[in-house]
Amino acid sequence: MSVQNYPRLAIISTHPIQYNAPLFRKLAAEPWLQLKVFYTWSQRRDEDRYDKDFGKEISWDIPLLEGYDYTFVPNHAKHPGNKGFKGIVCPSLIDEIRQWEASHLLVYGWNFQAHLGAMRYFKGRIPVIFRGDSTLLDEQPGIKQTLRRRLLKWVYRKTDYALYVGQANKQYFLAHGLKEKQLYFAPHAIDNQRFLENDAARRQEALDMRRELGIEDEEKLLLFVGKLESKKNPGILIDAGNPARLVFVGKGKLEQELKARAAAQKRIHFMDFQNQSRMPAIYRMADVLCLPSSGPGETWGLAINEAMACGIKCVISDKCGCAPDLGQFPGNQVFRSGSIPDLREKLALALQNSHPDNDAFLKSYAYVKVLEPIKELLLR
Repeated sequence: MSVQNYPRLAIISTHPIQYNAPLFRKLAAEPWLQLKVFYTWSQRRDEDRYDKDFGKEISWDIPLLEGYDYTFVPNHAKHPGNKGFKGIVCPSLIDEIRQWEASHLLVYGWNFQAHLGAMRYFKGRIPVIFRGDSTLLDEQPGIKQTLRRRLLKWVYRKTDYALYVGQANKQYFLAHGLKEKQLYFAPHAIDNQRFLENDAARRQEALDMRRELGIEDEEKLLLFVGKLESKKNPGILIDAGNPARLVFVGKGKLEQELKARAAAQKRIHFMDFQNQSRMPAIYRMADVLCLPSSGPGETWGLAINEAMACGIKCVISDKCGCAPDLGQFPGNQVFRSGSIPDLREKLALALQNSHPDNDAFLKSYAYVKVLEPIKELLLR
């Protein structure tokens, strides 16, 4: 295949994301592919973002724009943002993709005017591939659900194929009109190697952080990582009353409430938001990570991937999109969302078990498993 006949994949994404950038680099390194990412919300390379849930400016300390071609498409939204349909309005997006002469389009998320507009325009002109991680976990029967189903069936008629991240996500796509033959498994993955490397040094760093918190080396440690918000339901870990040390890592609207509830309990500790370079050591502090989310909107839970890459066992709420998939790996437990007795039981089981062999996870939930279906679709 000559260079001029290589597939040209245009990717539409809102902004540089720490989980996607390594995948884009790997795609760009493939000799059979030409790739360009069109960012629709972010408007410049060095832009920090105020995260209202974390309550602070976020600037990731790992490279997000190296190793692949990209552009920032002008966003003319009156109130730019990624929380509403009219927060991303890019009149030049379609022309920019046309001028680049894309042969295929991969869209991350449809729920912005610019993204849906591109899907509608390119459907029937070039293959349109969709990537999203929504589930049916939070659906409530009623007129709103019925109307939303109709809307989403119309939306997904604007795509040729969808990359599903797990079983709950697959059921969502099937419920909204996509056929089995249109669906390709491309698991949610992280840069496993970054979390695996320098293990000895990171274990020592983890021990040092434990000691700074006054936690003895032999004490069991239960970890929560993420935004301290109602969706994540972090307070249930205090309610569970497990005797292990409990460390909350993150910030959010519930921070002061949680600290007040934990004030009299010396076993509970709080750490500020930690940037990406520190996370491999943060996870190694723990015996068990718990993601107790109650929703709505916990579409996956990539903290579980990160913890498992570090060899840490996980206790996962059944309201997390990853529960049917990652909950089945040795050492992990799934509990009924909101059930304190079930959470207590599953925490006790996880804390007493030995650390699992995660080789199967590392092989199955890796970027190469995302590359494979994309390559199949682009070279068919």
